[in-house]
Amino acid sequence: MAANEPGAPVVFDGQSLRTADVRRVAERGATCTVPAEVLDRAARNRARLEEIVARGLPVYGVTTGFGPMVNMLVDPALETELQTNLVRSHSAGVGPLFDEQESRAILAARLNALARGYSAVRPALLERLALYLNAGITPAVPEIGSLGASGDLVPLAHLAATVIGEGQVLRDGRAVETGPVLRGFGIKPLALRFKEGLALINGTSAMTGLGALVVNRAGDQVRQAETAAALALEVLRGSSSPLLAAGHELARPHRGQIDSAANLRALTAGSGLLREHGELARLARESAAGQPGGPGVQRADTSLQDAYSLRAVPQILGAVRDALRHAEEQLDTELNSANDNPLLVEDAEIFHGANFHGQPVAFAMDYATIALTQLGVLSERRTNRLLNHRLSDGLPEFLVPGAPGLHSGFAGAQYPATALVAENRTIGPASTQSIPSNADNQDVVSMGLVSARNARRVLRNNNSILAVELLATAQAVDVSGRARALGPAGRATYRTIRSLVPRLDRDRPMSEDIARVAAGLERGDLLAAVGAAGVTLR
Repeated sequence: MAANEPGAPVVFDGQSLRTADVRRVAERGATCTVPAEVLDRAARNRARLEEIVARGLPVYGVTTGFGPMVNMLVDPALETELQTNLVRSHSAGVGPLFDEQESRAILAARLNALARGYSAVRPALLERLALYLNAGITPAVPEIGSLGASGDLVPLAHLAATVIGEGQVLRDGRAVETGPVLRGFGIKPLALRFKEGLALINGTSAMTGLGALVVNRAGDQVRQAETAAALALEVLRGSSSPLLAAGHELARPHRGQIDSAANLRALTAGSGLLREHGELARLARESAAGQPGGPGVQRADTSLQDAYSLRAVPQILGAVRDALRHAEEQLDTELNSANDNPLLVEDAEIFHGANFHGQPVAFAMDYATIALTQLGVLSERRTNRLLNHRLSDGLPEFLVPGAPGLHSGFAGAQYPATALVAENRTIGPASTQSIPSNADNQDVVSMGLVSARNARRVLRNNNSILAVELLATAQAVDVSGRARALGPAGRATYRTIRSLVPRLDRDRPMSEDIARVAAGLERGDLLAAVGAAGVTLR
C-alpha cells in the first residue's frame, strides 16, 4: 500500500502531506510515522547548527534574544533556559480551546514542517510529536492570540509547553495538567536545546492545521449542498437543460463547474420529475394558446427557464469548488514548508528570513470564507422558493399540509437560515486587518489564524442553513406526493432526512429538528446514503 493512501500510515516526511492526510490523523487517529531518512536528515542539519554555534557565530534565537531583542547576545550555556523562557512567556492564549481534532491537526502540521529538515531540531523532537499523535496525547491550545506573522507564536507555545511537561493536555474533553499524563505513559519531558523552542512556536502550523481540516471538510459540504440542490430540483420539477454536459465541458470549462454539473446529473438520474427543454417548450406553446398578452404576444403559463437558485447551481457551487481547490493547494504547499526562522537550507548560509509569515494561508482562508458564504446564500434562496407558494410550482404556503393560517409550517424555520446568511456576510476578510505589534518589529501581520477560524465559523453555520433546506425539501416531497417519482439518489436523500426527523403534520418546535439534520451533515450521513444508492460524486 502506497504511503499516505487511505488505510496506510500517514508518513511525515516534510514533502508529501496533504489536507486529507491531516484529516485522517485528526479525525480518525491514523497511525503516524517519521521515516528513518527524515530523522537522519534532521540529525545532519542539527549537527551543522551545533558546529556553527561552536564557532561562536551569533545565530538569531539560538544565541540571541528574540524579536527586537535580537541585539542581546546570550551565552550558549543558557540554551535550555533561553528556549524554555520563550515557550513560557508566549503561553498567553485566551478564549476557548481548540477541540481535540483541531489540536491534533495543528500538531500534525507542526510535525511535518519540522520534518522538512531545515529547522535544525533534534530527531528526538520529531519522534516526540509523532508519539503524541499515536498515543493520543493532545495539547490544550487556546484559540486566540496569534497574529499570524511570526507564525502562530501563542497557540504553538501552548503545544510546546506540553513537550517540556508543562501546560495542559486534553483528556476526555477536559484540559488537565500535562505532567501526570506524561508520567502515566512513562514519558519523560524533553529539555529544549538550541533553537527548539523557537522552532516549535515560530511557524504557521495553527492556521495551516486548522485550515487543512476546514477546507477538507468544506469539500464534503459542497457535495452535500449539491445533493440538497438536486432534491430541490426534483421536487420543484426543474429543467434538466442547465445540467447538460456540453454546456459546461465545451462552452465554459471551469473545472469546478464541470464537476458540479456532473454530480447534479448523477444525483438526478432516473428522476421522473425533471423536465427536458422540449417538454417545457411544448407546455409553453399549449398553455399560451388563446391567451393574449398584448399585440403579437401570448402569455404562457410555463416558463422555459428556472430562477438562478435552480438554474445556476453548477456555476455557483462550481466556483465554490474552485475557490476551495485553490485554498487546498496553498495549504498543501504550506504543510510541506519549513516556516520558522532562521533556517539551515542545504549548504547555503543561514537563512534569516520570514517564512513564518502567514499571508498565503490568510488569503486562501479568506477566499474559502467568501466562497462558503455564497454556498449558504444559494441554499437559503432555494428554501425561500420552496416556502413561497407563488414560486414553488403549486406547493402550499410554507409547506403547511393543511389549514394554512392556523398552522405556520416552515415560516419560523426559515428565519435562522436567513439570519445565519446575514451573520456569514458580516465575517469579512481578516487578512487585511494588520495591526503592528512586538515593538513594531511585527509591523505587518497576516491574521491568518483569524481567517481560518472565520472559515470554520461559516462552515458550521452552513450546516444549519443546509439543514433547513433539506427539511423543507423533504416536507415538499411529502405534501406534493412526488416521492415515487424521485430518482434513486433523491429517494436516498429523502429517506435520510426522514430517518432523522418525521414529517411536519402540525406546528411543533423545530430547533431540535434543525439540530438533528445539521448533526447528520457533520457526520456525513447524507453522503453515505447517496453512496449506498450507487452514486459516486466527484
